[in-house]
Amino acid sequence: MPAAAQQGYGQRGADTVLVTPEGDVLDYVPYDARRMRDGRGRTVFVDAWGNIVATAMRADRYFGRNERHDPRRGRYRPVRDYSGMSPDYYPPPPGAYDGFGDDLTTGSVPETREAMPGDIERQALPEPDFGETQPLPDFSTGNDSFASLPENGGADGEFVPGPKFEPAITLGKRTSAEITALQVFLDREGFSPGVIDGKKGSNVTKAIEAWQKATGETLDPNDTDSVLERLRLSGGMAFTTYEITAADAAGPYVASIPSDYAEKAAMPHLSYTSTAEMLAEKFHMDENYLREINPGVDFTIPGTIIKVVDIGRPKTGKVAKILADKGRRQVLAYDADGLLIAAYPASIGSTDTPSPSGTVTVERVALNPGYTYNPKINFKQGNNDKVLTLQPGPNGPVGVVWIALSKPTYGIHGTPDPSKIGKTQSHGCVRLTNWDATELAKMTSPGVVVEFVD
Repeated sequence: MPAAAQQGYGQRGADTVLVTPEGDVLDYVPYDARRMRDGRGRTVFVDAWGNIVATAMRADRYFGRNERHDPRRGRYRPVRDYSGMSPDYYPPPPGAYDGFGDDLTTGSVPETREAMPGDIERQALPEPDFGETQPLPDFSTGNDSFASLPENGGADGEFVPGPKFEPAITLGKRTSAEITALQVFLDREGFSPGVIDGKKGSNVTKAIEAWQKATGETLDPNDTDSVLERLRLSGGMAFTTYEITAADAAGPYVASIPSDYAEKAAMPHLSYTSTAEMLAEKFHMDENYLREINPGVDFTIPGTIIKVVDIGRPKTGKVAKILADKGRRQVLAYDADGLLIAAYPASIGSTDTPSPSGTVTVERVALNPGYTYNPKINFKQGNNDKVLTLQPGPNGPVGVVWIALSKPTYGIHGTPDPSKIGKTQSHGCVRLTNWDATELAKMTSPGVVVEFVD
């Protein structure tokens, strides 16, 4: 889209373009929006809802001088099932998922915004009508913890043993790159190691054991040549390159995520706090590891080529049953034939606030959900004594996915702290990384059986 209409913007309008969060160049200056500065000193235009309309960028940085050709551009292949959309969009919008359509719920997100807001009259919030809806889970301060939930989730609280797995071969001393190759292979297969960080640990071991259970094969994690060959057959080597886009750099981002729910509720969205955090989740990586393999890189500059892992395409299939294995801290997904098709590290319950026992079902799936805090049915957080609505975002209490279960207040959901998954306890519900929760949600539908085992 031509940028000539922007020439009236500033003294250097001819050298500056206004780029939307989707990466498009506006052919007009959004005069109805407020002109502000973001955390990096750039001029941004913000509408009355607090959404970023456009970011002012140097034209030569956005287009590149003389539009140089770089064979690495666009190397990261488009994501399947996102027809007509940029593969760089994250998190995916609800419409991108097959099978959800109009039945999708999105928590407390307003259905329409037909007019721009005027003056806001502050009034006490009405008593919420939960009707047939199922409230989202309880949270307390710190580490996105849940408040106390019923201690006996099953019909009788009996111990239900989980499936048995052959122990994996002990992973010996390996380089970070070798462990990354192993993690990438398991991630591509749908047997998630959690965050990809080039480090061995219990999440990697559990993923190997689940993969062996599903395939009937033995995977020697110390046989690097074998792992690399499996990688080659599953789509190529572990590392690839990615060019940071204008949409990546534009965000929107927030400076930080407060712990107080009233402060959270005042935010227009609970977005990522940096481009690096967003890119790390996009490629299933630990943020510190992403920075480590890209020393000195400024992730805020469009056109920058960075090193990332090639996660390939997401696992597909139709899940008929989910086991939440509390002993293994792992979620196991089975098809209609009883075959194990995917596994994810999980944080499930604790001694003080255990998860349920027995069998429940999936009620519905909400993508990019909001969260409603109600002190009358939830915990008492700080001095907050009114109903609060928290907007959606990957750093929200339930991340980008909420899979509601038939037992009220319980669900399977994402998290703002992916590096802690499988290594810490939750308080009743089942937490996965945002990307694992998204993958599972795409294969799950209402009515799917969820069994909690020990």
